[in-house]
Amino acid sequence: MSEYQYYEFQAIDRPLTEKEMQELRSYSTRGRITPTSFVNDYSWGRFKGDEEAWMEKYFDAFLYLANWGTHVFKLRLPSRLLDLKTVHLYCSGEGAFAHEKNGKVILTFVSEDEGGGEWVEGEGLLSSLISVRAEIARGDLRCLYLGWLLCAQNGELDEDDVEPPVPPGLGQLSASLESLVDFLRIDPNLIYVAAQASGPLEEAKYKQEEIREWIGTLPAEEKDDVLAKLIANEDLTLTKELFRRFIKERVSGNQQIAEKSERRTAGELLHAAEDHAEERRRAAAKKAAEEKAQRDRKAAESRAKYLDEIAKREPNLWSQVENLISTKQPKSYDQAVKLLVDLRDLAVRKGKTDEFEARLNALRAAQARKPSFIERLRKAKL
Repeated sequence: MSEYQYYEFQAIDRPLTEKEMQELRSYSTRGRITPTSFVNDYSWGRFKGDEEAWMEKYFDAFLYLANWGTHVFKLRLPSRLLDLKTVHLYCSGEGAFAHEKNGKVILTFVSEDEGGGEWVEGEGLLSSLISVRAEIARGDLRCLYLGWLLCAQNGELDEDDVEPPVPPGLGQLSASLESLVDFLRIDPNLIYVAAQASGPLEEAKYKQEEIREWIGTLPAEEKDDVLAKLIANEDLTLTKELFRRFIKERVSGNQQIAEKSERRTAGELLHAAEDHAEERRRAAAKKAAEEKAQRDRKAAESRAKYLDEIAKREPNLWSQVENLISTKQPKSYDQAVKLLVDLRDLAVRKGKTDEFEARLNALRAAQARKPSFIERLRKAKL
């Protein structure tokens, strides 16, 4: 199998400068570079840059894909929007981890599949995941919790390790989080059982009136400064920072819900996921068996109706069989065998299988020099 590696970086909070683009170009002559991205794939050669250093200096999101089964996803957010201590509650294994550099927190998610897997092109995958960053910036911790589940699934946690606070909406994943689950190959059964302790996402939302009331408590000078920055577009993360501050001061719904739920261990969740998977397999097998039984009933009813229709023509059917065989044509042999199957089933219904077998044996003896026809009888179990 040929090698395939895909690298994609995205700048979100600010575009790259001309100087930065030139710096990136020095690492790759064929990479696709724009003010907001760097994309390259390799079927030979290797990436000459350092994705960790590039995330620290240039970019806010990164995706790596290799056809031998390695998937990597990175996000960078200002530390004022994502507290590293909070991140470490969820992401502290090899599958999900984080570090802070120059006022930025860089999240890393890694999924390894030693079996490799199907060939998947990387183009477009990062765009399906990128919204996760905005969700985290608004205070949504579901992505971090999924990272903890990934570590549990990979066996990086002890069975008695207690889960971190469960965020709301775990059973209502956004399209970007669904894409992340697929990319990181997190077991849906594990997510299902974990979501049993997660409240609905609506409980974490705030009405516009609540936000307006909170804004009214801010000093006029501070509000003027915020509006000036927003209009000047100096800080694209300002609105997210304000929303997180609002949540913190009003006591976030995330915390309220987390306090209500009893914490489970990694072992309990993994065993519950196995039980749920087995339950789903049994349910699927039962459904498949019921559907097969229904198909078989309909087929039997249809077959019985057909046999009723041809029962009065039984003598003519034997004559048709002989005529078809005499043509010595493959298609005619097939039609003759089909009629013989019908005649056998009619004999079974009437309890005259001995008569049918005697007549069939005589036919087989008479046509013994037609090996193609005899082989068709064998395949039809006649």
